[in-house]
Amino acid sequence: MRRVPEVSAKQEPSVWQGFKAFLMRGNVVDLAVAVVIGAAFTNIVNSVVKGLINPLVGAIGTQNLDHYHSCLKAPCTLNADGSVKSGVQIMWGSVIGATLTFVITAAVVYFLMVLPMSKYLARQEARKKARMGTQEVMEVTELEVLKEIRDALLAQRGTERDTR
Repeated sequence: MRRVPEVSAKQEPSVWQGFKAFLMRGNVVDLAVAVVIGAAFTNIVNSVVKGLINPLVGAIGTQNLDHYHSCLKAPCTLNADGSVKSGVQIMWGSVIGATLTFVITAAVVYFLMVLPMSKYLARQEARKKARMGTQEVMEVTELEVLKEIRDALLAQRGTERDTR
């Protein structure tokens, strides 16, 4: 009878250790901050939509885009609370409203956060490169001066030896 060699079971980290390691990653904290900022930013976007976009749309039609709909299967009747009693309604107004909210959110995030931050970071990088370039020029210049001094000293020693 052959003996099967025992395979040493690698001890896998516990679920708790894995969860703790997951939470300690930097990107989880960044994601949490982004969610909190996004939730706070939602109020601003909703205010822009209710205060600016809806009145502009209201000049053309209604201020609330949720009222725009089409009836796919007639007759479409609604209950007092707005739910569909009969028929099939396509609520295309709410889709347009949500799309406008998304586009406005993306535009505000890009123009007020992403664009200024990328310009700031580009300026910081340019300053850093300029400092590094100046430092390299100074090092090269100092090195050249030191070489010239060395050559002058060697030439001076050479002429002193020739005159002796």
